[in-house]
Order: sequence, then C-alpha cells, then structure tokens
Amino acid sequence: MAFIDYYKILGVSKTASENDIKKAYRKLARKYHPDLNPNDKDAEQKFKDINEANEVLSNAENRKKYDEYGEHWQHAEEYEKAKHQEQYQRSTRDPYGGYSEEDFSDFFGSMFGGGSSQFRGQKVKFKGQDFNAQLQLNLKDVYTTHKRTLTVNNKNIRITIPAGVENGQIIKIKGHGGKGVNGGPNGDLFIEFSIINKTQFRRDGDNLNVSIDLDLYKAVLGGEIMVNTFDGKAKLKVKPETQNGTKVKLKGKGFPRYKKEGQFGDLYVTFNIKTPTKLSIKEKELFTELSKLR
Repeated sequence: MAFIDYYKILGVSKTASENDIKKAYRKLARKYHPDLNPNDKDAEQKFKDINEANEVLSNAENRKKYDEYGEHWQHAEEYEKAKHQEQYQRSTRDPYGGYSEEDFSDFFGSMFGGGSSQFRGQKVKFKGQDFNAQLQLNLKDVYTTHKRTLTVNNKNIRITIPAGVENGQIIKIKGHGGKGVNGGPNGDLFIEFSIINKTQFRRDGDNLNVSIDLDLYKAVLGGEIMVNTFDGKAKLKVKPETQNGTKVKLKGKGFPRYKKEGQFGDLYVTFNIKTPTKLSIKEKELFTELSKLR
C-alpha cells in the first residue's frame, strides 16, 4: 500500500487542531462535492481522498495510529499484539536478545506482502476502512422521511433519511465502507448532515421560532389572525392589549422528532407590533383624542 499523506490532502499541518481539521474538511468537501461537480472524475477522486483523510485525522485514536504506523495504521492493534507475542517468543529462546528495527521490518513484510518470519502465510482478518461523507440538505428536505441515492466510491447506495435529522448529525450505514481484508467485515459509512435553512423559521431542536408583524389595532383590540406554519397555515388568537415581543406557542406545529413517528415540537410565534405610518388628519385627531383619555 502506497503511503498517502492525509495532512497534505486536507492542507493542514501535523500539529493542526481537531477544529482546524474539521474546518478544512468541510471547506474541501463542499468544493469537490459530486453534486457541484457532475461528471468530473478528478473532483470525484479528490472528494474520495478528502473523506478518507478526514476519516483518519478527525478521529483522535485513528490519527495517533496513522502518525505512528503510516499506511499500516488500520492494522496497528494486530501489529502490537503480534509484536509482543514475537518479543515474548524471542525472549524465551534468547533471554538476552533484543528486538531490532530489522526484526520490525521482517514482521511488517510478513503481514503486508513479503519477509520470512514465522507469521508468513497467516491470514489475519481485518475490518475494512470506514468512510466519511457529508450530505447537504435543505431544512424542508428533512421535514419528512424520504429516500435518497448517494454515490460513494462509484457505488450507488439507497438510504432512508428519517425526518428530524439535525445539522451536524452523523448516522452510520453499516457495511458500506471499505472492503474487508482476508475475509474480514466491510467498514462502515458515516454520513454527516449539513442542513441549510432558507425558510423564515428558526429551528431550535424540535421547536421552531418565527416572528410576524401585527398591526397596532389588532394588538390593542385583540382578535384572530392566520399565521404560516412549516407545512401550512393555522389560526391564532390574539389577546387584547398584546405587547410588542409577546411570544405565543402553537403546540405540535414545530419540527418532527427524530425517529418518533407522529411526534412534533412546538412553534413559537413572536409578535412584532407595527406602528401605523402616513396617518390621515382624521386618524391623528382620533389618536390625539385617545391620548387625552389616557
């Protein structure tokens, strides 16, 4: 396996923080995403390399293995286990013997395609590499459960996206990562959701917030109004003498709860009372008369 410099792929240094790696990955993933670069094989390969690099460097444990073992990082645990076993066996044969760099090379060769140690010919099963991908969706897309086809490593994967998925949430698709080695299980695919909100509503978990204008007369006298909800309209009662900034809750008119069929959060409506402008002479006289009554 040829050495791949994951730090170079993401354009970060070996001392980069987790936040630096995350920012670099998101920036490059958006730039080379297949949806934005249709039929571009170079962009497709770069997107694949970016996800592979992020899978390793964004995980502290994997990053430590990669820094120490390079291209053999996925086999670090097996290597350590076998190395200790080899050390023990050598010590029983020669209590004063050491374990040289040449021995390490011989061991690596036996596991990864050459060499002549006692491990030659053994087929150790390894789980395939896990993959990471980012899927960008609009807020309206995740209001209902739906299916979508993703292309990962030139393979189409049909997945179900549950309603209520949140921005930054990661779900695992078992067995859709890299192919296992020597009959080992395939790796898994981890999908991070990037939710874009282009609606008038602000999402807060399962709840939604929206501000609406309310005319002065309705605020003073009260009454009923129709307000937009995420999936339609609803009638809302306005109490007399409603103050600016008053917040009213519409129960069950928020966002669907993740993987809880039929359950929704609430919609909070904040009133923004609009003062009338361009008053007529008669209106000014009436407001003057009202002010004298107060």
